[in-house]
Amino acid sequence: MSDDSITTIRATFETREAADLAVEHLVQSHGISRPDIFVQPAASKNSAGSAPSGGDVRRDGDVRTDAHLGGEIEVSADIAASKIAAVQRSFGDLDAIRVSGR
Repeated sequence: MSDDSITTIRATFETREAADLAVEHLVQSHGISRPDIFVQPAASKNSAGSAPSGGDVRRDGDVRTDAHLGGEIEVSADIAASKIAAVQRSFGDLDAIRVSGR
């Protein structure tokens, strides 16, 4: 008998780019519906991550200063318990700082 219960899994990423990739993996590789995925700052203040990446870095290597880099980004998703191990592996492959489930 399979476990069809739903659980919330959370992962914390250093950059918005990594968080965005995590969302795409959840949708494309694991079939999780976008309304079941949430992205937010890991701390109480708004942040675009704790390290520059993607659109924060200009082609000449300079870093934009208009995006606040004050903390990590959290991605959470409501998933079937049977997908926990696969989603944890995906988050690890994307350099998640922390992964937890409840």
